[in-house]
Amino acid sequence: MTPQELKASILQLAIQGKLVEQRPEEGSGEELYKQIQAEKQKLIKDGKIKKGKSLPEITVDEIPFDIPVDWIWIKLGEIVSVLGGKRIPAGRTLTADNTGYKYIRVSDMKNGSVLAENLLYVPTDIYPSISRYVIHKEDVYITVAGTIGRVGKIPPEIDGANLTENADRLVFSIIDQDWLIKCLESSLVQQQIIDATTKVGQPKLAIKRIQELLIPLPPLTEQKRIVAKIEELLPYIDRYEKAWNRLEDLNKRFPADMQKSILQMAIQGKLVEQRPEEGTAEELYKQIQAEKKKLIKAGKIKKEKPLPEITEDEIPFDIPVDWIWIRLRDICVKIVDGDHNPPSGTKIRTEYLMLSAQNINNNTLVNLEKVRYLTKEIFYKENERTKVEKGDIFLTTVGTLGRSCVYEGNFNITFQRSVSVISTLIHNRYLKLVFDSPYIQQYMVSNSTGTAQKGFYLHQVENLAIPLPPLTEQKRIVAKLEEILTLCEKLKQC
Repeated sequence: MTPQELKASILQLAIQGKLVEQRPEEGSGEELYKQIQAEKQKLIKDGKIKKGKSLPEITVDEIPFDIPVDWIWIKLGEIVSVLGGKRIPAGRTLTADNTGYKYIRVSDMKNGSVLAENLLYVPTDIYPSISRYVIHKEDVYITVAGTIGRVGKIPPEIDGANLTENADRLVFSIIDQDWLIKCLESSLVQQQIIDATTKVGQPKLAIKRIQELLIPLPPLTEQKRIVAKIEELLPYIDRYEKAWNRLEDLNKRFPADMQKSILQMAIQGKLVEQRPEEGTAEELYKQIQAEKKKLIKAGKIKKEKPLPEITEDEIPFDIPVDWIWIRLRDICVKIVDGDHNPPSGTKIRTEYLMLSAQNINNNTLVNLEKVRYLTKEIFYKENERTKVEKGDIFLTTVGTLGRSCVYEGNFNITFQRSVSVISTLIHNRYLKLVFDSPYIQQYMVSNSTGTAQKGFYLHQVENLAIPLPPLTEQKRIVAKLEEILTLCEKLKQC
């Protein structure tokens, strides 16, 4: 049960007479009704209120549920007077200058009260024309346009303020104000308000429809006891709401948090078991270095300056004994970023695309409508820098940091500076999950520089410290991870 459902349930118990016990010595709803009618007749005789039209009698079909024997069903207009507010004359506006004549708008009516900090005022010269349309602290407001059915009290400091035409005031006596508000907030009355609101043009709740709202009437003392019981329960409802919100937040975060934890476990060697027969990362590293020397000799890649050894301070966590820490460039044959001064491109759509970080999702290329189109000649010139090939990893390094995807080789694409293109000699999907891990994500954010746009630049990418397992274990990690992440995605949809 949500906090809103709990509140609605308590209000429902209240208006059904099930929240507190009934006490015969407190009289009956019928006796209270007669007192109210006698008071109304007196006010009519004194000219303080007008005599209203008789309301239709309540039929058996209208009664939604049983109430205690000492309660009665009545129409709201039988116990309150419903009076409208007034708009200021056409062509005039309210003012922020304090003229002494406060004006309450629907936007000021919040949480069962009126917020005083943003009140506007009626200009002095037009106040006489709307001076009769005021609301007092003894009344209850009900909104009738815009947000319809909102009810509440008038704070003492706003007593006598002018009332917008988009709200009405309920004037009454010998009824508990708080009971009336709780009753009007109940699902019983709120549903009647929805049904009674005009649907043509601007939705509006007419005074006649408010008068015809069906409500139960308990004895006055019982009204007060019901309100006291609700007030007693409010702290518990608030605590329940806080606990509920924490649980909801936890439930929303759980799939993503679990996904991060699994990625972290994967790169720490805790997702699958280690198998001695699969060799060691040291052996794999030597094979990679031999392959790189072969490619250098063949003129396919350039010889690079050695990178500094990884220090103990750079190692963020322990890894299995058969794994090693290496720098990213040591296991790659290509780490380049896109053009730092991209060409203007062409307005004509072509099959040659220049992308940026906004086109990289964590699994694929996205927003391919938002690209720069290049001519064939310019594309091949630009592609000399990135030389994008199937199986390359794209990593966003400027703006939104750390998004990545493995390229499937479906387009003629090159990149702007915000994306690094990486070709590795290890399992590319293992390297992608390393990029996705909390370790790398946090490291990139913490070590990025720049003011307008944060950047994690090429020399930083090359020097990333990467945990390296044996190749066969990399493949097993990726297979296990894909199996688990599928379950995580299903959890997000729950």
